[in-house]
Amino acid sequence: MHETGVDGEVAAQRRSRVFWLLVAVAVIVLDQISKYFANNNLDYASPVEILPVLDITLHYNRGAAFSFLSDAGGWQRWFFTVIALVVSAYIGVWLVRLKREQWLLSFALALVLGGALGNLWDRMYFGHVVDFISVHWGASYFPTFNIADAGISVGACLLLLDMVVNPESKKSA
Repeated sequence: MHETGVDGEVAAQRRSRVFWLLVAVAVIVLDQISKYFANNNLDYASPVEILPVLDITLHYNRGAAFSFLSDAGGWQRWFFTVIALVVSAYIGVWLVRLKREQWLLSFALALVLGGALGNLWDRMYFGHVVDFISVHWGASYFPTFNIADAGISVGACLLLLDMVVNPESKKSA
């Protein structure tokens, strides 16, 4: 391969890595801005109807997804902090090692990384995660969530899709 070609490929790979890290940063920024407005403009547990199936309701989650271990006495804050740090480091390394062509996997990992770090910030700064998006059908409510949770969920779905569409991607882990 011509040297300019190699240099060009290295530069393109570097731009790709930076782009996906910026996607993760965008998730964090959107998440933190939305949580700031929720925390400063909503009364705790007082729903504001947006649509018949969507409310904005401020809640604090001391546990993990769906409030798992939220009443465990406080130790779970540090347990989930350590897990988030380890998983985020692993995903970050995985993300920068991916080839530029693995855009679906890269997008999925960037969403999960941004979501994990957005919730990690809350857990470290507040001692709980700020949730405010409340979806429901009649009296049946889905657990309240936030932009970071949405990033993690969409990213996880895209990871599954990538496993089906690009089964060779799992070899790059």
